[in-house]
Amino acid sequence: MRYLNKMTVACTALLAMFLANTAGAEPVKYSRDQSWLPIPEVSPPYWEMNGAAVDRAGTRVYATRRFEPPIIEIDGSTGKILREFGTGLLVWPHGIFVDHEGFIWAADATVGDPPYLGLMGPIPNTVKAGRGHQVFKLSPDGKVVMTLGTKGVAGTDSTHFNAPTAVVVDPVDGDIFVSDGHNARTNARVVKFSKDGKFIKAWGKLGSAPGEFNTPHAIALDSQGRVFVADRGNRRIQIFDQDGGFIAQWPQFGAPSGIAITPDDMMFVTSGRIITIGSAKDGTVYGTMGGVRAEGIATDAHGNIYASEVFDRSVKKFVRDH
Repeated sequence: MRYLNKMTVACTALLAMFLANTAGAEPVKYSRDQSWLPIPEVSPPYWEMNGAAVDRAGTRVYATRRFEPPIIEIDGSTGKILREFGTGLLVWPHGIFVDHEGFIWAADATVGDPPYLGLMGPIPNTVKAGRGHQVFKLSPDGKVVMTLGTKGVAGTDSTHFNAPTAVVVDPVDGDIFVSDGHNARTNARVVKFSKDGKFIKAWGKLGSAPGEFNTPHAIALDSQGRVFVADRGNRRIQIFDQDGGFIAQWPQFGAPSGIAITPDDMMFVTSGRIITIGSAKDGTVYGTMGGVRAEGIATDAHGNIYASEVFDRSVKKFVRDH
């Protein structure tokens, strides 16, 4: 009975927080752009998509798939696939990001699909090459210009990752933030580097207290430079300053897999079969979208949303209803 009472109190508190963060908010609605179809509607396993990224102009969309070549470049307007690149680079492609200078960043979570899912396993060429546990910076033409982490070696120090999931770059000073760890058997931290790749600091460990993580699955920055981490295993978003100081935690966005934040702090969060639309300023929830089962998510300067789906093997575009 005592346990049930505690659960009732906890659920009531979460409901109160959700209502407080939705009260008075104007609903925001999006619709799928049905003409934007880069991936076949009935897709074979090699279209298992995970990460999504877009340049600020919205002219180029990038997605990662767990097959060779692992990085797909798509025309943001037409949905036409322009090129595929990165062969032999990533063991288990995960997060992807385009910075303010147009460089492409890719994280290699490395752990591979759990056997029970029956999806694509690690990419053979990269496994044979001994790759994994790294983050790459690529030029717009796909050439590697910086590598973080030690090739094929997992670890917890300043020169190693263990299943890095995502990366984001501060547009002001170029500092690099990596969410590191995909499950309870890997890491559970955020790692910060200078713009030239020098280790600055790391914070976090496995757990559920503020500042601890259980699968830090994605990472984003708001207009203030605050660091948002999708702490999926703990069903919350955690917010930090750039030195790792804890600011807040928001449970109203479900078990987040992906986060995208616009320059004016509109936030889009993937969780299961929905995308939640909210404010990065105060956590207000404006609405949700169904009809999608996405992990990766990105948004451009026009407010368009691009969502990548692992299980439905697709990349979809959504536009705001006016």
